[in-house]
Amino acid sequence: MEIRIEGVAKHYQSEGKTVKALDNVDLTIPANEIFTLLGPSGCGKTTLLRCIVGLETPDTGEIRIGDELVWSRPRGINVPTEKRGLGMVFQTYAIWPHMSVFDNVAYPLQIRGMARRDIQDKVASVLRFVQLEGLDKRSATRLSGGQQQRVALARALVAEPKVILFDEPLSNLDAKLREETRKELKSFLGKLKITAVYVTHDRVEALALSDSIAVMRAGSIVEIGTPQKIYFQADHRFVADFIGRANLVGATVRGRDGEHTVVDTALGTFACAPRDLAPGSEATLCIRPEFMRVVAGAPVAGVNVVGGVVESLAFVGEVYEVEIRSAGLLLLARIEPGADIHEGDSVSFSVDPAHCLLVSR
Repeated sequence: MEIRIEGVAKHYQSEGKTVKALDNVDLTIPANEIFTLLGPSGCGKTTLLRCIVGLETPDTGEIRIGDELVWSRPRGINVPTEKRGLGMVFQTYAIWPHMSVFDNVAYPLQIRGMARRDIQDKVASVLRFVQLEGLDKRSATRLSGGQQQRVALARALVAEPKVILFDEPLSNLDAKLREETRKELKSFLGKLKITAVYVTHDRVEALALSDSIAVMRAGSIVEIGTPQKIYFQADHRFVADFIGRANLVGATVRGRDGEHTVVDTALGTFACAPRDLAPGSEATLCIRPEFMRVVAGAPVAGVNVVGGVVESLAFVGEVYEVEIRSAGLLLLARIEPGADIHEGDSVSFSVDPAHCLLVSR
C-alpha cells in the first residue's frame, strides 16, 4: 500500500527555542517495498515515522495511506492510530515480560474480540512464519534477543496490517546477531509483499535491507534512490559521505572529454564518471577507499594516477586500511593483507574514472 506525505512539518519547543523536526516534507513511499529513512540522530526520521503511525501530530500537511486520508490539517482529519491499519516494531521490542510468547503475539487480536479458535490459528500461523513454532508457551523473557525481535515482528504481523513500520529494531542486538536477524527480516518481508517503512542510522543496515532509501538531514529529505544509486551515484556531498567511507576532494570542472567529465583538484587532474556540470563550476570529487588500487613505488604515467606516502596501516580483518598523504591531503584506501606495503613507503594509487564520482560541493 502506497503512502503519500505532502507538506508535513513538525516543530517542538525546547529550552525556549523552536526546533524544526520536519521541514515541509513531501514523500511518496511505494507499495510493497522496504523503504528506509536513513540519517543521523536528530534528522527527523523517527518523527516522520511517528507522524505516519499517528503517535505524533504534524503542524501542517497531509498523510495518505493507500486511498485513505489519515491526517490533514486543512481538512481537520486525524484518523486514530489503531484505525490506520498499521503494524509497528519498536527499538525496545515492547514485549510484555509477564506474558508467554503466545499471549504477546495474540494481544492485538484479543483486544479486537476475535474468537479464541481464530486467534489460535492466526498465532500458530505467524509463529510458524517467523520460525518460532513450538515456543508459544515459553515466557518471552526466556528468549534470546533475536527471538524476542521475532516475537515483536509476529505481533505486528498477526493482525495483517496494510503497512508495517520499524523504528531501529535491531539496534539492541550484538553485531553478529544483528547481521543474522537482518537477513531473516529481509527474507520475511520479501515473502509478505507488504509495504515496510524502516528507520535506521546504520548505513550497512539500510544498504542490505532496502529497496529504496531516503537520506534525511535537518528535517528534510536530501536524496532518494536505490541502495546502489545512493552509494555509487549520490548527487550530494552529505549523502556520499554519510552512506559510506569516502575521500572527498574539492574540484573545479574543466569540461567534458569524450565520455568523462574532467576536473582539476589538489591531487591533479581527474577523469570522472560523466556529470552535467558547467566548465568552471565547483564540485566535490568522491573516491571510495575500496576503488583505490595501491601499489608500491613512484607513480607512472596514466589516467587518475597519484603518488603519496603511507602514514598509517590498520588491520581490520579482511583488509588493511591505509592512510596515504598526498598533496597535503590524507586519503583512506584499502589493500589486501598480503600486500608488501609499510608505513613510510612511497606508493601510488589509481582510480578507474567510472569510480570517480562528482557530487555537489
